[in-house]
Amino acid sequence: MKKSGPAFLIACLLFLLVTPVLADDDLKNHPSCKYCGMDRGRFAHSRMVIEYGDGTQVGTCSLHCAGIDLALNMDRIPRFIGVGDFFLKNLIDAEKAFWVLDGNKPGVMTKRAKWAFARKEEADKFMQVNGGTVVNFDEVLKAAYEDIADDTKMIRERRRMMREKMEKK
Repeated sequence: MKKSGPAFLIACLLFLLVTPVLADDDLKNHPSCKYCGMDRGRFAHSRMVIEYGDGTQVGTCSLHCAGIDLALNMDRIPRFIGVGDFFLKNLIDAEKAFWVLDGNKPGVMTKRAKWAFARKEEADKFMQVNGGTVVNFDEVLKAAYEDIADDTKMIRERRRMMREKMEKK
């Protein structure tokens, strides 16, 4: 046996210890969005999880709400940002995902849709039906920040209308 065998095993164990253990337990650990209260299981295709360097996690329903958390926690360094794959609904690395920006499929918490895919082929397949443009995480996060004022206004209006509807019952 090579001497590198034990070193390789130790390196693998260290990798597992520092890699976020999120899997799909995020839905159990964070059933609703910290910011808007939406059911994250229902929005598994758009949900996000941010794990910070100190090991704390935040679960959100969408990039809109994840962007709010990232802005509020500028001094904390994210160790991992996960997003739900649009088709498979499992968490994928948001920074490695193929994001489709815009298109005709309505977004979650936003007027300008932002969807994540693990594979470019899946993003291309989605765009054939719904349009949009493939962008990287930096570009989609910038778009989320650009949209936040209009999106917040839209969300407030929807919630006002829902309250009025409930009061009439």
